[in-house]
Amino acid sequence: MKKIALVVGLFVCCHSAVFSQNPFKAEVQEIQNRYINHKTQGKTIVFTGSSSIRMWLSVSDLAPENTIINTGFGGSQARDLWRHKEALIIQFQPHQVFIYEGDNDLYAGVKPRKIKRITKKIIRAIHTKNKQTQIVLIAAKPSISRWDLKIKYERLNGLFKQLVSKKEHLVYADVWNPMLKEGALDKSLFISDGLHMNQKGYDIWKTVLKPLILK
Repeated sequence: MKKIALVVGLFVCCHSAVFSQNPFKAEVQEIQNRYINHKTQGKTIVFTGSSSIRMWLSVSDLAPENTIINTGFGGSQARDLWRHKEALIIQFQPHQVFIYEGDNDLYAGVKPRKIKRITKKIIRAIHTKNKQTQIVLIAAKPSISRWDLKIKYERLNGLFKQLVSKKEHLVYADVWNPMLKEGALDKSLFISDGLHMNQKGYDIWKTVLKPLILK
């Protein structure tokens, strides 16, 4: 009985360890299943990243003449996108990729420079498959619930701007400043949790991002 208990215990521990290292496995599989028989038209554009992307249900309205694929997965960090880059980005052979990561990373205590390093790895992986793929880094947005981290968010966004500076096929999309009013956070842009955006917030994102979509 002791041996059986030991084996079961080891199995549970190993299973828990694997799950904790890859908590998005099931969600990523569901996203893949969603697009198995997806028909494409025009250019293929992937929007990916954390919940601000996942919850943008009308993102395809930005360019109905193209195929916009939403592979956002809530709660993710840059390291998670790096782990699932093949499934969520590269397999679609996109002409353009919009990435929103860094928000949850900063909240979890990840240093801005580490987020930048992981983001560079993601960019390199995409460009290894296709040097012509344009990548748009969406700035980490301000929010009510994380306003106390304002300085770190601004630092990360500054690093993102440096990363794309004078680089071909890399673009920085500033959604931070348009969501402020005279330097203060516009609280009317958020739902009750103080983190995620309502339609007014997404309307601002639409204004910023739509002109960046490839024609």
